[in-house]
Amino acid sequence: MNRFEELTRSHNRVGFDCGVQELNVFLHNLAHQNFKKGLSRTFVLTSEDIPEEILSFYTLSIFEVCARKLPQRFSKKYKGHLPAVKIARLAVATVLQNQGFGKYMIIDAIRRAMAISKHVGIIGLFVDATNEDAKKYYLKFGFIPLPDHTLELFLPLKTLQKMYVEVFEKK
Repeated sequence: MNRFEELTRSHNRVGFDCGVQELNVFLHNLAHQNFKKGLSRTFVLTSEDIPEEILSFYTLSIFEVCARKLPQRFSKKYKGHLPAVKIARLAVATVLQNQGFGKYMIIDAIRRAMAISKHVGIIGLFVDATNEDAKKYYLKFGFIPLPDHTLELFLPLKTLQKMYVEVFEKK
């Protein structure tokens, strides 16, 4: 059985490899530091069999987005800078890629974004796709590209709420 938990020193960060050096370096060197500084939270998927081994991870942070960057149907409703949650990083170990782990991480990120929205107002969940293939993957979940930054994607709060009900409350 696999489970999500917050990254701790007991997790084998150095043993993780997703094939993208930038993501590996972040996990190995910066994720725990960012946690201690209160900048972000990194969540890891582990197995009960080897709880220190990281199968995949993602990082959440809070940020502000300028209303003018949003698609018109949203930008006309809002002004100024808006609070949001961002999936700052997301990676799956190379040996486990293309097996559905990304989907589970996005679902868990949605669950956590909804929990945050109960305590802090947010406009939605954002992610920066690393390339067109990643963008296509996120589009499957309903993410919307920003007009002038097509690799920056957005899931509006109403969509998050609908997905949350479908996934977590209809059990």
